[in-house]
Amino acid sequence: MTRRLAPALPAPRGPLSAAVLEALGGTDPAGAPSPAHASPYGDDLQLALYVLYELHYEGFEGVPDDLEWDSALLTVRAALEDRFLSALRADAPVDATDTAARALDELQVEPAADPGDSVSHYLQAEGTRRHLREYAALRSLYHLKEADPHAWVIPRLRGRAKAAMVAVEYDEFGAGRADEIHAELFAALMADLGLDTAYGRYVDAAPAEALATVNLMSLLGLHRSLRAALVGHFAAVEVTSSPASRRLAEAMRRTGAGPAAVRFYTEHVEADAVHEQVVRHDVVGGLLESEPHLEADVVFGIRATACLEDRLAARLLTPWRAGATALRADGCPGS
Repeated sequence: MTRRLAPALPAPRGPLSAAVLEALGGTDPAGAPSPAHASPYGDDLQLALYVLYELHYEGFEGVPDDLEWDSALLTVRAALEDRFLSALRADAPVDATDTAARALDELQVEPAADPGDSVSHYLQAEGTRRHLREYAALRSLYHLKEADPHAWVIPRLRGRAKAAMVAVEYDEFGAGRADEIHAELFAALMADLGLDTAYGRYVDAAPAEALATVNLMSLLGLHRSLRAALVGHFAAVEVTSSPASRRLAEAMRRTGAGPAAVRFYTEHVEADAVHEQVVRHDVVGGLLESEPHLEADVVFGIRATACLEDRLAARLLTPWRAGATALRADGCPGS
């Protein structure tokens, strides 16, 4: 993957995202509408949040870098985050009997979901090249910056948890080799599938459910108070990654997607099987050893991740089974 250029701003999807995009273009955002009545999982709010979070990553073409910490934009972002986080806490409840160990054990029951509701099971058994292209296009919103959101938690951990988190992130970032960075491996997967590898290329094609899975990582990563929830999110990803990656690798082989497409997932089968144990015992275990009062937050991170992944699965599988596209617009070139 060549040097990533800042993407163009996406098209608005409603009054909230329109106000944010206008603000990035130089209009005072003080008049932005309240998100109080907006759907917390809807296109308008999720796009507005995604755009504001991207100011902390690659930014956008023509948008000044110093807007990253603009006080008016941060005020708008806080209101959007409150709406999103409140919905997540309602839909991913944690009670006094919940423990991180039990929540992770639940994820390790294979299959972790009814195969009929699992994207990786569907792609392994029935997925076509078009399905794989759509899936890769949507997942590119995260995988082209894979591990970046989780890096926010490193200075907020200590001791065993910090050492283990850095060890896992080191692997994600290629263990010192630029061509082994997982974001680079995913770009190669996209190239094998005939997709545009430009960072942020498929934002306009991504439904709210896909944006929400990426926004969750940024939300948890950018708030120190949510550090344990980010650890829970990271643990959920690592625990479920290896078996899902095995199925996705098989889907890539079956459809003749190409060696780079297969390699991305076979790499995750092996690496994440190891990472799962490190994250569970040393990152989560180390965090709770030093800060046991954060256990409910770890559980929340696990449950919120599953909640949003379930919503995304439904959003993908319903149109696919009907012979339709899961994209908001056909952003994938070719067939």
